[in-house]
Amino acid sequence: MTEAAIKRGVSLYSFQEEYFLRTMSLEDCIAASVAMGARGIETIAEQMMPGFPHLSEDFYRQWDGWVETYGFVPTAHDMFAELKLYPDRERPTDELIADLRRDIDHTARIGASVIRILAATPPEVVEGAAPYAADRGIRLLTELHAPRRFDSDWFRGHLEVAERVGPEVVGLLPDLGIFVRRLPRVVWERALRDGADPDFVHRVVEVYDGGEDTAVLLEDADRLNVGPVEHDLAVSATRYIFEDPRLLLDYMPYIHHVHAKFYEMTDEGEEYSIPYDEIIAVLREGGYRGYLSSEYEGNRHIQDAFPVDSVDQVRRHQKMLARLIGE
Repeated sequence: MTEAAIKRGVSLYSFQEEYFLRTMSLEDCIAASVAMGARGIETIAEQMMPGFPHLSEDFYRQWDGWVETYGFVPTAHDMFAELKLYPDRERPTDELIADLRRDIDHTARIGASVIRILAATPPEVVEGAAPYAADRGIRLLTELHAPRRFDSDWFRGHLEVAERVGPEVVGLLPDLGIFVRRLPRVVWERALRDGADPDFVHRVVEVYDGGEDTAVLLEDADRLNVGPVEHDLAVSATRYIFEDPRLLLDYMPYIHHVHAKFYEMTDEGEEYSIPYDEIIAVLREGGYRGYLSSEYEGNRHIQDAFPVDSVDQVRRHQKMLARLIGE
């Protein structure tokens, strides 16, 4: 296997189904990823590290042991801003900065170099914590996640912080769910199983896949007085987006980690909804040298009818990534 400039990793979020059902432990998730050749491990402490943010030194010693045993690279910690702690008021900015500083300490302790900043995190919180992150060698990367777009006020606000602070400390983390060209099949097939009218489902897929303004689907739903399943599908279609992958080239200095979102790997070894060949070609053109972190999010759409095998889905995804990055 040749070494590629772009590296392969896995977000352990991909195994949420198995972890929740206790069929895989945190160590099992790490071992499964490394067995696929994905040596970059992205973690979600609030999901898989019980007791976070108050983890014991025993836990960290165990983590260090896993790093040595499996030979993986801790890549990123996914943080969550506790924005609604108080029912009657917003949290003060200084409290949110203190929380982020705590997450910076945790990230440094597990040996990772990136924090995925939740999109809802106010830009001033990122800017306020940036000096501390710089001192600890941690990059703060705000996730660009659907339905937010490159041309939004939200994006401009976070980009301005990155420009002021500098891309070596503050940057962007694209989630490839912003490049959904075809409405995920697992989504609309679930609607059919839930009793949605096939003609309306066909209309939703036709509008989305045809690149039309999906707002028309909400108008259709109201005009036709559709049921709740059809209405939910129409709303869901407005939450998926397709941006031009070449927009990434405008922001390459700020991109240091990528969430390689996927919903369904087909038997042919391709992602049904997202044009990975185009996206990775753009990343290679732009000189990207970071990790592509597989993030499987199809489990929730098939639980009603099929066994969920996240490991197999991630394995297929990793095989595709290896081919596309030139391993």
